[in-house]
Amino acid sequence: MPGPTLLPWTGDEAADRLIATDPNALLIGFALDQQITVQKAFTGPATLQARLGYLDPQRIAELDPDVFLAACREQPAVHRFPGSMATRIQDLCAVLVRHEWEPETAPRRRLRRHYSHR
Repeated sequence: MPGPTLLPWTGDEAADRLIATDPNALLIGFALDQQITVQKAFTGPATLQARLGYLDPQRIAELDPDVFLAACREQPAVHRFPGSMATRIQDLCAVLVRHEWEPETAPRRRLRRHYSHR
C-alpha cells in the first residue's frame, strides 16, 4: 500500500511533500523537532536539500562536518541550535548507513520482529 504523498505539517507544500515521500527527510524532521515549532522542524529537510542538493544519508554522514554545519547555520538556520542539530543529523545519517537502512523494508522487518516475540 503506497504511503501518503503529502503530510500537511509545515504550510509549505514542497516541504510537506518531501517529508511524505522521503523517509530520511521525515527522520531529519523528527530529529529537528526539539524546542522549535513543528512547522520549522519539518521544513528543515527541504531547506537542507535546497542547500546541499541532496538528503542522501550516506552523503550527509560522509560530508565534512564544517561544510554541513555551514549549511545548517546559513540564514535562516534550520534550527535555533544549528551546531548541535548538525551533529545530531550527521550522527543519525551515520547510524542509517551503518545499519544499511532500507526505507522500503524497514517497517516490515520491525513489525515482523515485534509480532514474532508474542
